[in-house]
Amino acid sequence: MILPATGAQRRLAALPRPMTALLPAFLAGAAAATGFQPLALWPLTFAAVAVLLHLLSRAATAKRAALVGWLFGVGHFWVGNTWIATAFTYQAEMPAWLGGIAVFLLSLYLAVFPGIATLAAWWVARPDRAPGRPLVLVAALAGAWIVGEWLRSWVFTGFAWNPLGVVALGGFARPGLALAAPWLGTYALSGLVILLAGAWYWGALNRAHLARAIPALLVPVALMLVPFPAPGRGEGRVPYRLVQPDVRQDVLNDPAHYEDNFVKTVALSGPPAPAEVPTLFLWPESGVPDYLRGGYPRRYYVATTFGADPDLARRRIAQVVGSGGLLLTGAVDLVLSEDGDHAVGARNVVTAIGPDAGIRGSYAKAHLVPYGEYLPMRAILEPLGLSRLVAGALDFEAGPGPRTLDLGPWGRAGVQICYEIIFSGQVVDRGDRPDYLFNPSNDGWFGTWGPPQHLAQARLRAIEEGLPILRSTTTGISAVIDAGGVVRQHVDPLAAQRLDGMVPPALAPTLFARVGNILPLGWALLLLVAAAVASRRARR
Repeated sequence: MILPATGAQRRLAALPRPMTALLPAFLAGAAAATGFQPLALWPLTFAAVAVLLHLLSRAATAKRAALVGWLFGVGHFWVGNTWIATAFTYQAEMPAWLGGIAVFLLSLYLAVFPGIATLAAWWVARPDRAPGRPLVLVAALAGAWIVGEWLRSWVFTGFAWNPLGVVALGGFARPGLALAAPWLGTYALSGLVILLAGAWYWGALNRAHLARAIPALLVPVALMLVPFPAPGRGEGRVPYRLVQPDVRQDVLNDPAHYEDNFVKTVALSGPPAPAEVPTLFLWPESGVPDYLRGGYPRRYYVATTFGADPDLARRRIAQVVGSGGLLLTGAVDLVLSEDGDHAVGARNVVTAIGPDAGIRGSYAKAHLVPYGEYLPMRAILEPLGLSRLVAGALDFEAGPGPRTLDLGPWGRAGVQICYEIIFSGQVVDRGDRPDYLFNPSNDGWFGTWGPPQHLAQARLRAIEEGLPILRSTTTGISAVIDAGGVVRQHVDPLAAQRLDGMVPPALAPTLFARVGNILPLGWALLLLVAAAVASRRARR
């Protein structure tokens, strides 16, 4: 007996055939994003990539292959970047509902890179001419995906958030398969995820042959679950006090709360450090609302806590840290016009204040957030009603890039402010390697999904560079990460707390630390060449 079609079946049948065939690509991309924090459903990511490989194997044309990858990317980035919409609820210049639209439009752009990857993989493997060679397609997609993520990290200033390799990262105490990052780099770790998902795809194709299918399905699971021992377990010599003040976003930039926020942060910092115990104090991005440098026109100091006296601001900080302390804190510097009469820009900086109230060094953020710290094409967009998410008419200017601050007894610090830490291969001065990285951040903009994703990517930087990372954030998640990617201490979101301990030691420079992103690109080339050779032989 033939049952009548349901309403849903009739509506589905009425859709154009290309739409019904490509809808699974979008849904698979959305499912793949659930492997990221805070859900960490990596089996769904593997299954989703296996679906992508299946759809790509059935693509009859290059155009179709690119469209499959692009739709996969739209779903992937739309779900993975939902935290961005939360930022629009903390500003008054634009309607909050614009956040959802902004995330979708960003996804349309970011999806271009998976589209490039699937197009390149299809062109190399040519499944239309050499069917029945699924492993060739798997290798081609793994290699092309590596290149696609590397491109995404720098094209139009780059947005490297959530590379696929993050799903290989285990729990706080066990970094899992991500321990391969020193020999692969993050983007090649993403290629490894494609290969593991490809094993599931190959196993599904061979489901009638259990001797092939079962190992193909179980080996990736075993690799993800094996508790590989992490290096970097030793203790360091520099004491730290890392503060998470739990200053919420709605009061962070309100001058009426500047003094209260400062007092709260000071109270959490503990007693001053004695001279015989050089102690590193760590405060978050936006940790000090005052201008700490002198020389600006007097009118710029009016709204700050200490009026027109940056010297007083630094002396007050010196009293907090004591004769043995040094503070690394987020702050803002102004960029003045040539005549020094007015500010033409600003810099998001970390400033080192010593026990003598002097500035011992500073770092200016190099990777700025478009629409957050500066408004691209301001002359065009501002008249249309668009503005920055961070209040202010001055755009931030970029610093020169990674540098190491020699802080004497407090060690050699590399600094990466907020989301700079997500850029693989761009966080360390390779000619002047630091002892540790300090990553102050303000994650209060980004809801419940953004902070755990941010922390996960910081852990990858620690593993691939072999350096400990200390994260101090305004509202969480603050953490101390050793050079093996283990989270030794952390503060949960929306909690006020101080972490005390010794800065974990650095490891010897890893292979990735020595050569950077040449390493993952080399792996990509190897995979693509192998796939091309195998595909050519299959077509003979």
